[in-house]
Amino acid sequence: MEPTLAQLIHRPLAIGRRTIPGRLVLAPMTLLGHVAFRHLLDELGGCGLMFSEMCGAARVPHENRHISACFRWRDAETDRLSIQLLGGDPLKMAAAARRIAAEGLFGVDINLGCAVKAVCKYNQGAALLRNPAAATDLVARVRRAVDCPLTVKFRTGWSDDPRVPVDLARRLEDAGADALTFHPRVAPDVRTRPARWEHIARVKAAVAIPVFGNGDVFDAADCLRMLRTTDCDGVALGRIAIARPWVFAHWGGGPAPVPTIHLDCARRLLDLCFHYFDPVTAMRRFKRYSAYLAANFAYGNTLYNRIRNAPDLQAIDGVLTAFFQEPPQLLQRPNLNLML
Repeated sequence: MEPTLAQLIHRPLAIGRRTIPGRLVLAPMTLLGHVAFRHLLDELGGCGLMFSEMCGAARVPHENRHISACFRWRDAETDRLSIQLLGGDPLKMAAAARRIAAEGLFGVDINLGCAVKAVCKYNQGAALLRNPAAATDLVARVRRAVDCPLTVKFRTGWSDDPRVPVDLARRLEDAGADALTFHPRVAPDVRTRPARWEHIARVKAAVAIPVFGNGDVFDAADCLRMLRTTDCDGVALGRIAIARPWVFAHWGGGPAPVPTIHLDCARRLLDLCFHYFDPVTAMRRFKRYSAYLAANFAYGNTLYNRIRNAPDLQAIDGVLTAFFQEPPQLLQRPNLNLML
């Protein structure tokens, strides 16, 4: 008998010298996977490992973790949080990694996947996929700087050729990466075409280190299918984790969410955003999240637009109260057009 999803995801996994308790992890998501959201996620049952939102390497050595918007965490999550670094200068990346290691965090994650033009024009993120030698050198420099777990998140490349990520995966392993998170889409294709899960299987077969699959996992059946068909070691949940942060616990065999879970989570995250951030930043973070909340519902655009136009916390709370006064129509799979 084949193992169930709960059995598969509750297996421990060694990453470098550390071990995580489960195979579902929170993928790094800019402006979404912040300290307030991770606090909410922990209250809902947590997950095997959390990755921070993207942090610029040049700023990390000098950041004040208690007031920074991105390079920030709770003491309670220190040993379960890996910080994702963005940068193209190996020396700056190494210096940032040393700061992360000195703070006692779980590890360092290198961003080789962000394809935003404002990032790529500085030869960072997915731009480095054009030059595998430079990407490999950057990872090797960081590896020499720290002994904590070092992971890399990367895409297929700039053309849909599976040989490219397979070759890069081998190079990254040789450079000292302890695990990989692979998103099987080409860099110019943000999410306009389905993720090529068959490429995950090729990458996994090419290396001995753990590989987390990422992309187009929206329900438990998707998650089980990715694990079984690609042989990946775990799954990094992105968009669905923001829209439904209880899925880590639920897919792991926990109880079904209560009918009020969407409103409960929205209100709790609103409070947490204002607890951790100044009012302007809190509003921006919550409004970014609200698109993912709204994606759960038919007519969710109405909810999203009203929150986006709300001027303050009290107005947002009023929008939530009005929208949930009658149970809204839930979608089985979220509206991907809202999950930007």
